[in-house]
Amino acid sequence: MNSPVGASRQSWFARNRMTLLTVVIVAAYALFIEWFWGWSSILAQWAAVGVLPIAIALVLLTSTYFLRTWRILDYFPRETSGQFRTLFRVTQIHNLLNIMLPFRSGETSFPLLMRTEFGIPLARGTSALLVMRLLDLHALLAAAGIGLASEAGNGLIAWIIWAAFLVLPVAAFIVRKPLLRFGFKLAPKKAQGFLAEIENGLPVDGIAFARAWAMTAVNWLVKVLVLAWALSLMGVLPLAASFGGALGGELSSVLPVHAPGGVGTYPAGITAGAVAFGALGGKEALAALAQASINAHLLIIVSALTGTAISLPFGRRRQL
Repeated sequence: MNSPVGASRQSWFARNRMTLLTVVIVAAYALFIEWFWGWSSILAQWAAVGVLPIAIALVLLTSTYFLRTWRILDYFPRETSGQFRTLFRVTQIHNLLNIMLPFRSGETSFPLLMRTEFGIPLARGTSALLVMRLLDLHALLAAAGIGLASEAGNGLIAWIIWAAFLVLPVAAFIVRKPLLRFGFKLAPKKAQGFLAEIENGLPVDGIAFARAWAMTAVNWLVKVLVLAWALSLMGVLPLAASFGGALGGELSSVLPVHAPGGVGTYPAGITAGAVAFGALGGKEALAALAQASINAHLLIIVSALTGTAISLPFGRRRQL
């Protein structure tokens, strides 16, 4: 039999295994950077950019977190009315966990936090999160499609395909009710309550959907442009390559394969995106691109930590 002390240790490790895995991987990543490039070389690139551009980039990136909170507030207006500060804290905790935990496991915190703070059922919170993530992915892919269509051999066909992809969320929103009605007919009675909560997690009407779609587009436009600007300041050229790098990094962050803290996967996404959009070749250019991708990744982590630090004093919502 396990002793109480042994059982307690096993329980502690079971509860904190994801955190421990994240710490180990981030520490290994830091050691790898020191061994391969040296932190002095990495930080020298920041110093070359200057304090003011970095501060502006951090402010703009942090501002996108307020826009994300507004999107969720608009999604749940009745439950979150007058609770923007609490909702901002919830979104920041969710964002930080999503960045730091592997394989998108941090996503599970959103429906749990929304249930704890605002009494929103898990199925409804999960449904809303799925819709928002699909809109996020669509916005990033649509932005990437602009570059692909502009470089395509048959421009007209490429732009027609891109336009069809652009309006795909509208088509999905239009057919949601027939699909749900079909689901209600097939589902047993016990599952119909679950389907009802999924339906409640969708935008209530076309205007609400348009607002969610517009806020998603603005959020990612600001974030991608800021990252592209930062990458260009760090020597990622031409400008199209810095834009592609920003898209590649952010696409890596919304896909299921995501390392703890984005360690490795986010810089790899930046590098792949920049190369795909015409980054300069050669050993020195690729080495500079690798360093720039790590610094851009650090910028994202610092902005997430900044947003979380701003949100923590807001505290928990008072229970009536």
